[in-house]
Amino acid sequence: MSRNATPQSADGLLADLRREVDGEVRFDPGTRGAYSTDASNYRQVPIGVVVPRTVVAGARAIEICARHRAPVLSRGGGTSLGGQGTNAAVVLDWSKYCNRVVSVSPKNRTCVVEPGIALDDLNRHLAEHGLQFGPRPSTHGQCTIGGMIGNNSCGASAQLHGKTADNVSRLEIVTYGGLRAWLGRMDEAELTERIEFGGQLSDLCRRLREVRDRYQDEIRRRFPDIPRRVSGYNLDSLLGDDFDLAGLLVGSEGTLATVLHAELDLVPVVPAKAMLARGYDDIAAAADAVPRILAHCRPVQVEAIDDELVHFMREQGQHLGSVAMLPRGRSWLLVQFGGDSTESADRQLAELLRALGKSTSDGDVAVSDDPEQEQRMLNAREAGLGVTANPPDMPESWEGWEDSAVAPEVLGDYLRDLLGLFDEYGYERPALYGHFGHGCVHVRIPFRLKTARGVETFRDFVRSAADLVTAHGGSLSGEHGDGQARGELLERMFGPRIVTAFAEVKAAFDPADRMNPGKVVAPHRVDEDLRLGADYRPSTPRTFLGFPDDGGSFTRAAQRCVGVGNCRRSTGGVMCPSYMVTREEEHSTRGRARLLFEMLHGHADSPVQDGWRSTAVRDALDLCLACKGCKSDCPAGVDMATYKAEFLAQHYRHRIRPRTHYSLGWLPVFAQLARHAPGAVNLAMRTPVIADLGKRLAGIAPERTPPPFAHRGFRQEWQRRGPAPAPGDRNAVLLWPDTFTEHFEPRIARSAAALLEDAGLRVAVPDDPVCCGLTWFSTGQLNTTKRVLQGSLRTLRPWLEAGTPIAGLEPSCSALLRSGSRELLPDDEDARRLRDQFATFAEVLQARAPEGWRPPQVGGQAIVQQHCHQHAVLGFDADAQLLDRAGLDADVLDSGCCGLAGDFGFERGHYEVSMACAERVLLPAVRSASQDTAVVADGFSCREQIRHGEPERAPVHLAELLGSRLLDDY
Repeated sequence: MSRNATPQSADGLLADLRREVDGEVRFDPGTRGAYSTDASNYRQVPIGVVVPRTVVAGARAIEICARHRAPVLSRGGGTSLGGQGTNAAVVLDWSKYCNRVVSVSPKNRTCVVEPGIALDDLNRHLAEHGLQFGPRPSTHGQCTIGGMIGNNSCGASAQLHGKTADNVSRLEIVTYGGLRAWLGRMDEAELTERIEFGGQLSDLCRRLREVRDRYQDEIRRRFPDIPRRVSGYNLDSLLGDDFDLAGLLVGSEGTLATVLHAELDLVPVVPAKAMLARGYDDIAAAADAVPRILAHCRPVQVEAIDDELVHFMREQGQHLGSVAMLPRGRSWLLVQFGGDSTESADRQLAELLRALGKSTSDGDVAVSDDPEQEQRMLNAREAGLGVTANPPDMPESWEGWEDSAVAPEVLGDYLRDLLGLFDEYGYERPALYGHFGHGCVHVRIPFRLKTARGVETFRDFVRSAADLVTAHGGSLSGEHGDGQARGELLERMFGPRIVTAFAEVKAAFDPADRMNPGKVVAPHRVDEDLRLGADYRPSTPRTFLGFPDDGGSFTRAAQRCVGVGNCRRSTGGVMCPSYMVTREEEHSTRGRARLLFEMLHGHADSPVQDGWRSTAVRDALDLCLACKGCKSDCPAGVDMATYKAEFLAQHYRHRIRPRTHYSLGWLPVFAQLARHAPGAVNLAMRTPVIADLGKRLAGIAPERTPPPFAHRGFRQEWQRRGPAPAPGDRNAVLLWPDTFTEHFEPRIARSAAALLEDAGLRVAVPDDPVCCGLTWFSTGQLNTTKRVLQGSLRTLRPWLEAGTPIAGLEPSCSALLRSGSRELLPDDEDARRLRDQFATFAEVLQARAPEGWRPPQVGGQAIVQQHCHQHAVLGFDADAQLLDRAGLDADVLDSGCCGLAGDFGFERGHYEVSMACAERVLLPAVRSASQDTAVVADGFSCREQIRHGEPERAPVHLAELLGSRLLDDY
């Protein structure tokens, strides 16, 4: 098969896989586009993807591929930075189904797992035993054990626990030739016995012993004796007393065999930790200090960040709390200690300070033994990859020399030389950070990968950098492996004889070169298969939205994704709800971003060739709930909800839209009409025959019951109360009567108004109906959204000109006014004023209530469903403080999106995914809460989902919970 084999050339392969494999076999354009790249600079469109339901099915898929001579790529979380996770091959994705913990032996501190289990999921399973798998990369939420084995992953905790290779006991593997066996350590007698036994495994062991015997002197001479040598095959694992085949396979990047099961060595969880942050004049000075630190202690981790990384975080508004904790300095070391108790960890920290002649009173020192505070400090380090991808004040930055490593003793000198190399090649000074306790340096460099000259300079630079790190006795890779980024450079580090030995090992396992070909052995050139390259020629479409954070370019916005896969977490946070319940790459933020990239970037071999009309992109975006979790949780700031709105606007331009775009998209208009006879409309919606017909015509899921319209709107009631405050009134606040509150739950607005007035503020409402246009925005009717929003701005103009605060109640509407309006009307001054003056009602109370004012003392217990847009755009601090001041013991659920998400959960075809989102955390928490526990949810969709899933519970808005007892005065 060719490097870019097409599905047509694989028809027989596809048929056999579908007939014989227990799994999902996908050769469609959407799947191939979503898997076309990993987190690297490289792109190769796969032949197709197989998602096996069992490891036996995965082995069967490889057997069928061998029958058709089709190459195979075994993939974990797809977060590889060297290009080893992309290939023109049949991709095996183990992460959806093959993610079980097969067994745990607490006594032996071992476990057996399937390759697709994510590291955090494994460690959650092991927590009851007080054990964990030691290595912990920054992608610990989504990287799989199989991928960690493939790349010999490390992470910050490798300072204490070593690399993955140091923590693997045995591996069950299958080769392309059909050998399936458990491989581990053998002494010389066992090795001889194994060879004499005969068969495929015996032949493999014989050939590997010959490689060892032929090259052992060269291996000892050329393999650097440093903590972080990850480049090349681990030929050194064949030396000494143990002939360790598992150790050889770790770090081989799926080029030798596929892992079916892994027996892992486990370590105890460290009970207590303490953190020292020490500031230095520059990053090289911080590196110079590492050997002295290591001479006095055995820390859990020694991490480093520099001032350029901190500058990027400040400019992008990310991890500002982490940055604020750093002491004086322009570069910092974060040294963490572990012990059986807090006192033990603190004692180690104090001893190091004394050895360094420092104290906690020094301005360049900060300490902590609070686990949450320590993690916030480390968040600044873990954020490196995301915040350096699209840095302010410099060109886009790329991997390519992102994890070189040297001995800690020479790290400072290496960094000075590396900085000199940046100057020599004319690259702007990038941010430097990394695992300095092991001499490993992370960096993204502003390579110009869109021109022939830029690509040529990139190639020359990495060759010079390879020579530089080798001259310092180091390794091309200290963490991320070789792949295509460094495969071509291995000879510069190891010399031709060792590279020949690598080829002989490859031939012993995979003589046909079908396992992840083009990586490590016989590698493609470092400047081949680039995602961008000299032929980079993306489309630059005119768009409805402004994309002000990306220079007005949708193309650049869609390129934000760097592939680290935070959106593929199975628990915690908001991003990405559709992935959490489907575990499908196409339904992750990253998968959608990849398809948008394919749609826009004009590659001749792209599986997405129909631009805005693409059904593959449409289908991938169909399950996007527009929760905006990615806007805050994605380290690169991908905002898929906004991209979806733009795509829908373009996809359905001058075309008939889905029925829900008319029924739910135009809800504000229908709500205005319904106010003339709300009782009759409500009766019709609850009359079975009429309701069923209406739902079919409107495209609404049959399981859903639309909420009833209120008999009287809030605005009407309020305007009858008498004279309203004028726009210039210093105590005035304008309450925004959003469509959902005004037409469905006006009691919430009455409660909010009562609270605001109880705090001494004078509440006004607009004279005419207003709307943010949210329902049109979420269905991609963007020209209508703009007209609606502009009309509302005209109504608000006197209040905007007077600078009157405007308070919102519905989080999704508030988020659109405060953030989305910048995309819609980036140059409109009234829209800018609105963004500046708009706040949530809790924020208004926090800022404007007189000192000493207290909300009604509600007391008791509450569980709180934080709306996605509160999490992503608005913030929740003011709400949390208001809950606390009201005497509530509130449990804010880590539940992510409720699953209803505006129109999403009402649309026919979305019900199963919608309810699966709710059943992850939210609905079980509601069911388990006592009847006297308040269920608080500010989002209209959240309350509707709770009412649908648990009809006996009555969720309330925070304003309603606190202000309802004041309504007797109204």
